[in-house]
Amino acid sequence: MMNTMQPRIILLKEGTDTSQGVPQIVSNINACQMVVEAIRTTLGPRGMDKLIVDSREKVTISNDGATILGLLDIVHPAAKTLVDIARSQDAEVGDGTTTVTLLAGEFMKQAKPYIEDGMNSQIIIRSFRKATSFALKKIREVQVTVKRDDPMEQRELLKKCASTSMCSKLIAYNKDFFSDMVVDAVMCLDTLLPLNMIGIKKVTGGSVTDSQLIGGVAFKKTFSYAGFEMQPKTYKQPKVLSLNIELELKAERDNAECRIDNVEEYQRIVDAEWNILYAKLDLMVASGAKIILSKLPIGDVATQYFADRDIFCAGRVTQEDLNRTVKACGGTILTTVNDIRDQDMGLCQLFEEVQIGNERYNLFTGCPKAKTCTLILRGGAEQFIDETERSLHDAIMIVRRALKNDSIVAGGGAIEMELSKELRNYAKTIHGKEQLLITAYAKALEIIPRQLCDNAGFDAITILNKLRQKHAQDDSPSGGKWMGVDITSEDIADNFEACVWEPSIVKINALTAACEACCTILSIDETVKNPNSNYKAPNALPGNQF
Repeated sequence: MMNTMQPRIILLKEGTDTSQGVPQIVSNINACQMVVEAIRTTLGPRGMDKLIVDSREKVTISNDGATILGLLDIVHPAAKTLVDIARSQDAEVGDGTTTVTLLAGEFMKQAKPYIEDGMNSQIIIRSFRKATSFALKKIREVQVTVKRDDPMEQRELLKKCASTSMCSKLIAYNKDFFSDMVVDAVMCLDTLLPLNMIGIKKVTGGSVTDSQLIGGVAFKKTFSYAGFEMQPKTYKQPKVLSLNIELELKAERDNAECRIDNVEEYQRIVDAEWNILYAKLDLMVASGAKIILSKLPIGDVATQYFADRDIFCAGRVTQEDLNRTVKACGGTILTTVNDIRDQDMGLCQLFEEVQIGNERYNLFTGCPKAKTCTLILRGGAEQFIDETERSLHDAIMIVRRALKNDSIVAGGGAIEMELSKELRNYAKTIHGKEQLLITAYAKALEIIPRQLCDNAGFDAITILNKLRQKHAQDDSPSGGKWMGVDITSEDIADNFEACVWEPSIVKINALTAACEACCTILSIDETVKNPNSNYKAPNALPGNQF
């Protein structure tokens, strides 16, 4: 009898995991839902915090979406998309990282039944993109632009935006204190608003309200030698010299060899080394500088030399602090002390070394070219100070965005409910499957006010019904497009009048990123996972592989 068995054709290495079709899309959506569940409860003023312990036993307490997702160490390839959009939202806008993750997860949840019923994912993608485009157009129509020509009005806007950003953080009870500090910090910067010109230093101990803003540069006292304590610690209108050179006697390099015949030659080598150092020190003293900073070490000989001449010096200053000092005081970072000119040195009104908690800090204040500032944060626990820093970073990013894009919308779920209403009305003008999908998109937007209610312990059904009614009565006196969740009274309120404001760019970026992440997941119908390098394939029968 003729053997009718067909040879087995293997295209992929043995052990390769492949899955495809509708089950694969549903599996990816389920994985993303698990990620959303991990951070769902952190949204809003009544959101809970997460305590995460990494592989090195470092403890992090945070309710920032990007921070939590970054520490979760997610391995599922599709779920990592949510981590990426949270990071992009954090880098681009600074706030709304939990919002963008929730929206993306809810978009997928609404699309899941249609995928299981056999609808082509490309129809869903096309409909969601059309809905996103319509929603972005509506945001630009309803956003409120604040006049830039009134400094006081603009400052109040920035304070409200910063305060709204901090409502859901650990420092929510001190949001008024920190709002002023954040706005002052951002207003110190030049027109480009560079984030690296705002230094943040953390000092454990004291109350959180002991935190302060230095209108200039502050950095922790660097490593110093014995002669340092003999140097003055306060100067008025000193010249500041910033260097990138080493001022200490160096030992020979490993395996270096120098052959000499007598003691006099050895003494000449030692004298030459000392003379080179003293020549540099003499040039610096002759320049008239009273503050000498260097990125590289300043040795004990140089420290004592400066102390004898009432000059302050600090070595091993970090590159970031040195750059900010130059930005504030002026001058340049020199790599040689030959031909030091006045324009190469900076100037400040007051330099002092002060005690802050258990640390000593060098403060440069009254800087004529100050386009930088330093926030010194205090607090009882290291984890609390770390979370305060993350909260202030979000607030600073929001204020920067509000300065560049002076358009705002009401928060607290108000803009999402308004967009949901507009999208439902828009869906009625479209025939076919897209009507169902745009309505599903509109329903997904309600996840923000619903989750705000759930996290605060409110009855979400009742609150959402009230919001739908008020937004449907947009044109009537009792209605309003800015009606949102009122956390304080367990009801609804006009959040624009309540000054719960967010820059419109936050919502625009969140909707765009969430839609793109959803469309990316829905467009994946096959996953091919290569085997590990230590996987050993079973011996195959000869003649059956091609």
